Parts: sequence; C-alpha cells; structure tokens
Amino acid sequence: MVKLNKIYTRTGDDGTTGLVDGSRTTKHDPRMQAIGDVDEANSAIGIAVAAIGGGDHAAMLRRIQNDLFDLGADLATPGEDFTPGEMTLRIVPTQVARLEAEIDAMNAALEPLRSFILPGGNPGAAALHLARAVTRRAERTAVTAAQTVTLNPQALAYLNRLSDHLFVMCRMLNAAGEGDILWVPGGSR
Repeated sequence: MVKLNKIYTRTGDDGTTGLVDGSRTTKHDPRMQAIGDVDEANSAIGIAVAAIGGGDHAAMLRRIQNDLFDLGADLATPGEDFTPGEMTLRIVPTQVARLEAEIDAMNAALEPLRSFILPGGNPGAAALHLARAVTRRAERTAVTAAQTVTLNPQALAYLNRLSDHLFVMCRMLNAAGEGDILWVPGGSR
C-alpha cells in the first residue's frame, strides 16, 4: 500500500521528475507527457462515473481507473522487461483481454451503426465521449513516447482497446444506441 505523508517534495522545482527506478527526467519528456495524458483520461472517466452513478457500467469504469493507475506506473518504469512483479506494475494481456470481452458483451446488445455518432446523448454518455477523446490523445502521446523509449506493448494495446470500450459504453448508456446522436453529413448547410 502506498503511504504519502508529505504531498510536496520540492524535487521537481528544477523541471524534472522521478521515474520508478529512481532516475530523473524532464517534465516535458514524451514519456511524462503520455503519463500526464493517461492521468487526464483517468480524471475524465471519473467525471463520467459521477454522471453515471452506480451500476455495472460504473463498476467497469472503476476497474479501468485502477488499471490506468497501473498503466501510468508501467509507463514510468524504464526498461525492457515487462514482467510484472511485486514492486513492478505492468499491464498484462489479461487486462487487454478483459476489455475486449466487455466490448464484445456490450456490443452484442447494440444495433449495428448506421452512421457516425456525434459526442453527446445523456450526461453520462456525453462525459464518457470526452473521456474517449482524451484516451485517444493519451494513446497518441504514448505511441510518440515509444518512438524514443521502450514502452510495454501491452500498455499501448490497452489504451487502443480502451477508447473502443468507452465508445461502445457510450452507445449502451444512450439507451442501447437508441439515444445516439447520428451525424448527418452536410446536414447544417
């Protein structure tokens, strides 16, 4: 269990931050940008959970929020060994597979798409659409970081699958797709 007695350390006042192995990097490093975007995605999911309230969807999102903390720790752990350990958090294939199984289960209850969907609908779905867009940004910044440092491929797969998961859940929250707001190409001309 993590125990934080002091919130500020002053060690980052010089524009650097610590990684899991104790090394330091700049706060503008692509790895840190990805970690920040994952944190922002997690926060956006928290807003969606607050809008949704309780239930199965909220429980799924809480598991995802926990995974995103693990994912942030994974991104902050330098090295090429992606084996999880007692003190090393890594995203593993079973976490990606869980997202896929949840996507498939939710999608089975939905009518096929007839058009692209505009972000919106009920408040929970609208908040989740924003979380989906932030997750896509987190994926882009993680892919960019992976061009300069080695990152866990499962972490990248998780982010890719997560945006799909959030999209399908948006449709579920919008009355199983009935409340989706469909794009009408050129409809505002």
